[in-house]
Amino acid sequence: MAPSAPTTRPTLRQRFGALRNLPPFLRQVWQTSPSLTLASLGLRVVRALLPVAMLYVGKLIIDTALALSQHGPGFPGFTEALASGLLNPLLALLALELGLAVSSDLLGRLVSYADGLLSELFNNATSVRLMEHAAELDLEDFEDPDLQDKLDRARRQSMGRGNLMSQLFGQVQDAITVASLAVGLVVYAPWLIVLLAVALVPAFIGESHFNAAGYSLNFQWTPERRQLDYLRQIGASVETAKEVKIFNLHRFLVQRYRLLAEKFFLANRALARRRAIWGTLLAALGTLGYYTAYGYIAWRTVRGDFSIGDLTFLAGSFLRLRQLLEGLLIGFSQVASQAMYLDDLFSFFQIEAEIQSPADPIPVPRPIRDGFVFENVGFRYPDAEQWAVRHLDFQLRAGEVLALVGENGAGKTTLVKLLARLYDPDEGRILLDGQDLRRYDLDDLRANLGVIFQDFVRYNLTAGENIGVGQVGAMDDQDRIADAARRGMAMEVIDALPGGYGQLIGRRFKQGVDLSGGQWQKIAIARAWMRDAQVMILDEPTAALDARAEFEVFQRFQELSEQRTAVLISHRFSSVRMADRILVLADGRIEASGTHTELMAQGGRYAELFELQAAGYR
Repeated sequence: MAPSAPTTRPTLRQRFGALRNLPPFLRQVWQTSPSLTLASLGLRVVRALLPVAMLYVGKLIIDTALALSQHGPGFPGFTEALASGLLNPLLALLALELGLAVSSDLLGRLVSYADGLLSELFNNATSVRLMEHAAELDLEDFEDPDLQDKLDRARRQSMGRGNLMSQLFGQVQDAITVASLAVGLVVYAPWLIVLLAVALVPAFIGESHFNAAGYSLNFQWTPERRQLDYLRQIGASVETAKEVKIFNLHRFLVQRYRLLAEKFFLANRALARRRAIWGTLLAALGTLGYYTAYGYIAWRTVRGDFSIGDLTFLAGSFLRLRQLLEGLLIGFSQVASQAMYLDDLFSFFQIEAEIQSPADPIPVPRPIRDGFVFENVGFRYPDAEQWAVRHLDFQLRAGEVLALVGENGAGKTTLVKLLARLYDPDEGRILLDGQDLRRYDLDDLRANLGVIFQDFVRYNLTAGENIGVGQVGAMDDQDRIADAARRGMAMEVIDALPGGYGQLIGRRFKQGVDLSGGQWQKIAIARAWMRDAQVMILDEPTAALDARAEFEVFQRFQELSEQRTAVLISHRFSSVRMADRILVLADGRIEASGTHTELMAQGGRYAELFELQAAGYR
């Protein structure tokens, strides 16, 4: 796992060190679209040379106009001067400057067009890469709050880097313009360029300081920003609307949001105020340097060293040069700051999953012959002192229907996650047909598991797609989806929908139809049947169903699970009694094992909980 960035303000070394992120960033831009990248850079190079050309043509126009004004007494009228060709040089220069101005505007629009397309493609490509990398990470990573902060920052950066691309390309354009202006100015007064550059250094240092302070503030406030996003979501979403209204929560949520947002605003305001005050003072030094140069040029013109055209050319060049140099220095500082934000994105990409396939994986046996064996398996969640499960020793035989029962927190779901290799044991090992589970290809192992967790996802997709996601490769196989719906007892639910399998379900989108909790669970169970899996796992998938409906689902599950290994988790003891064997878990350990009849005869925790539940029904 990649180390976290420091929460203190980045040092100068760290700020410049972040520039290492620019080469991989530019490689990603190039890989997104080489043609658009070349187009944007090529157009900018041409446009970068136009300012000095326009200034020089402007100088020639003034010099030519002054020369014509000294033509002598009785300057001919416009028609006569035009006919005689006297105005031809001036008109040619005016037409040339007009052409340059139109070309500059056209090139600017073409650059914006190319940058807009390239930025959109880059954002899309980065978002896809972010999603693909996130899919490779361990479940443990997603349950880590620090990584959630890092993921949130990476998600934000994946959508905002188009500006950095345009800024970098703009820096290249401005640097070429500065060089072209400097070449012309060196002939007149080279030391003034140095004066101007030195005068702008304080503004550059100040901008660098406040950019680093802004990054530090945003970094430190990542958890609070996530809280603000969460409060916005639960305060205005269909999923929470009922409880917000019933419990009159909106005042509580709004108040909490206001408190957090106010603190963030005050922190930002304090930084913005300091930045404005110091920025004004430091920018004044750059202005002083410019007017020193301007005064020197005016004095040389009065002395007769420069013509009026030279004066306008030099004054315009120095004004433009000052703006460009200030923009380059401040832009460099901003790029360095933006590069620090890239750290958030690239450091996320550097996180590597610990649970991976081995270098030389073996295929999952088909069919599974012996089953799974847990040998003294123990596991505890990261940063947790208490073991979630420990000293687990049992066998899940091939073709067996095994039920797991126990109170909340007993370790039932954790056991299933270990079986699916969403986690690896901290102690002991799990065997499949005599081989360590870690020796098998990870994708092949999970492809042989059909799992529905108690917190299954309600996808705002069509009914058919909600089932088809259980086997994405067969998403277009309507017969297979229909068969899975039949097995999961979801046929009646789908037949009642206006659009059948093509009906959008969920309330997020306009045409969506919402389902009841029990209907959603049948859709989720059908999703598990999409897989031609050798092992079926149902982790509390029927909590929203009544006792009769749950019994029917488990009965159907038992009928369809012939030749399959199956694991059932349920709090309703009447439903799991059909299992071949029942494991009773307590405090992360196996307390008892046997059939329903055997466990009732033992008179332990299972019999006690069964009688309590039965008494409740009576």
